[in-house]
Amino acid sequence: MKKIGILSDTHSFLHPKIFDFFKDVDEIWHAGDFGDMETADQLKNFKPLRGVYGNIDNTVVHRAFPLFNIFNIEKVKVLMTHVCGHPDHYLFHVKEVIQQEKPDIVVAGHSHILKISHDKPNQLLFINPGAAGITGIHQKITFVRFVIDGKTPKDMEVFETAKTA
Repeated sequence: MKKIGILSDTHSFLHPKIFDFFKDVDEIWHAGDFGDMETADQLKNFKPLRGVYGNIDNTVVHRAFPLFNIFNIEKVKVLMTHVCGHPDHYLFHVKEVIQQEKPDIVVAGHSHILKISHDKPNQLLFINPGAAGITGIHQKITFVRFVIDGKTPKDMEVFETAKTA
């Protein structure tokens, strides 16, 4: 069993509640737009970190993180990328990777919109944790934690607060 924290679109800002909300997770997944390597380093120094680069990230972040991060954890295959689309409307290149890799979970960012849904045609769980930073169109800061128990994602929890420090 693994406890996972997911966030995205921090844009160089880490809300202080991230560290409390993620205190019991085994690892953190960041779905892009770190903003800078200092943000990634703070997360890495707190918990093991997996991530992808986003569209606002500089070349330093691009060198440290991939466009697609595909990995197995417990008995689950995960595909993480920043700009993805969403179920029923994935970007073409993302749809190709989904069809090729057949992940159980897709994690995305970019939209600044919290969305957790079952994609029945692709037989996967789609997770976009919304935006954890204070820059962007969103009205609320959101991030997610959950448990992977063997093949089963469960105990999904969302942190939500006003877009202030």
